[in-house]
Amino acid sequence: MATVALDKVTKVFPGGSLALHELSLTVADGEFLVLVGPSGCGKSTVLRIIAGLEDASSGSVTIDGELVDNVPPKLRDVAMVFQNYALYPHMNVYDNLEFGLRIQHVPAPERERRVRDAAHLLGIEDLLQRKPKALSGGQRQRVATGRAIVRNPRVLLMDEPLSNLDAQLRVTMRAELRRMHAERRTTTIYVTHDQVEAMTLGDRIAVIDGGVLQQVGTPHELYHRPDNVFVAGFIGSPSMNLAEAQLDDDGSPTIVLGDRRWPLLATSAVPRGGPVTIGLRPDAFTWPAPATGAQLDVTVAAVEFLGNGTLVMFEPPGSSTELWTARIDGNVPAQVGDRMTFGVDVDAAYFFDRKTGRALPAAQKIAVLV
Repeated sequence: MATVALDKVTKVFPGGSLALHELSLTVADGEFLVLVGPSGCGKSTVLRIIAGLEDASSGSVTIDGELVDNVPPKLRDVAMVFQNYALYPHMNVYDNLEFGLRIQHVPAPERERRVRDAAHLLGIEDLLQRKPKALSGGQRQRVATGRAIVRNPRVLLMDEPLSNLDAQLRVTMRAELRRMHAERRTTTIYVTHDQVEAMTLGDRIAVIDGGVLQQVGTPHELYHRPDNVFVAGFIGSPSMNLAEAQLDDDGSPTIVLGDRRWPLLATSAVPRGGPVTIGLRPDAFTWPAPATGAQLDVTVAAVEFLGNGTLVMFEPPGSSTELWTARIDGNVPAQVGDRMTFGVDVDAAYFFDRKTGRALPAAQKIAVLV
């Protein structure tokens, strides 16, 4: 186990492509940190720089306080699990697990003990004599993970390891990874584009966009207290509904969203007469609408039935170019073209400065729809 720290790490590829810009991040000893962000945002580059497979253009990386920028990958005591498993096809599972230990000249009795321990931990004891081609996707992923942990590395790096698995196997493997981490407490940095994985696996999540670190926090913090519009729209499945609005100041600040006027009750830090972005999670809508309180009449544009819930998409009031989504009970009948009236929990609304994208104080998240 180890602490990993990146200090103002910048990576510029040949040709001038900027992958990371002054990224500073500390991963605590024994922590499971997940890196998320859209494709091409720099997530995998972070892992490769920590592993020593890429050199940073500037900035530094330390592991347990030791500067490792000029340390060869094999001497960093870091193990990496790749998206494509990267198993040796001519070796059986046992030999795949043992190979790295042979390279390190670990004595034979110790090699066997570690391989057996890793196989037991991952439930692949009965697969040790099989070749990779005789394994399922989930089994190959277990072997790839075992090959990394058998080395007892200080740091475990995982680059979208579950992306090639079907939905059911992904759920199973997520549980296995959490169990394994709870037992080993190896410092783990995990890259994914799947925010469900991020929310269920990570002790903390780091959100990256365009090579810039946007926010770091627990899943609860990122979901309930996003720092900016990007994090608000990226974290959550389905994502937060966002639309541009205007604040009027005619005695009491009022949000104007299309033909809707939403007077604010908490006014302490609201910028008067300025543009804002308003956000509502899909769970902020209810059907049928209560007899009193906020309501919104919509025309259903699309419906996704999920069994225990239904996602209803509709055009929001205002000038948003994207449909909004409401998550309602799965027993609610909804068809494209239906007119529906939703109740709106406006106490759950988020507000962001439209110019900077930064979140406005939480005190503003209290409003009444009229």
